[in-house]
Amino acid sequence: MTTSRFADPELAVAHFSARLGLYTDVSDVRAALASGEPGFTLVDTRARVAWDQGHVPGAVHLPRTEIAARAAALVDPDLPVVVYCWGPGCDGAAKGALEFARLGRRVKEMVGGIEYWIREGFEVETASGVERSPVDPLTAPVHSPVCAC
Repeated sequence: MTTSRFADPELAVAHFSARLGLYTDVSDVRAALASGEPGFTLVDTRARVAWDQGHVPGAVHLPRTEIAARAAALVDPDLPVVVYCWGPGCDGAAKGALEFARLGRRVKEMVGGIEYWIREGFEVETASGVERSPVDPLTAPVHSPVCAC
C-alpha cells in the first residue's frame, strides 16, 4: 500500500463525521440506555419470531415492513431513533433506518445488531426473563465493562 492511496484529511474528516452521524455501536447504546435518559428511541426492526427469541430490554418492536404505517403511534416523534436488526450480515437495520429517514426522522443504525449486543455480554430480554451470555473475547474485553474506544 502506498501513501498516495490515503484520503486527503479534509475528505477523511467529512467521511468519518458523516459515518458517526449515521452509525452507533452497541457499547454506546448500552451506556446511553443505562443512563436512564438515552435521548433516543431504540427500535428492533426484526420480525415477531426474532423479537420473541430475544431483544434489547427497553427496545420498541417495530418490524421494518410496518415502520411507515405504525411509527407515528409507537415512536416519540421528538426523539431520534436508533435501529437494529440481526447483525452485520443483515441489511434489515439499514432498511429500517431508511424508512425512518423517509418519514423525516433523525436516525442511526446500531452497528453489529443484536448479535454483537449478545456477543458483548449485554442483557437480552426473552419470554423466560432477562438473560446474559458470556463476553466473546473476539468482540469485547472479557475483564472490563467497557473497551474505552
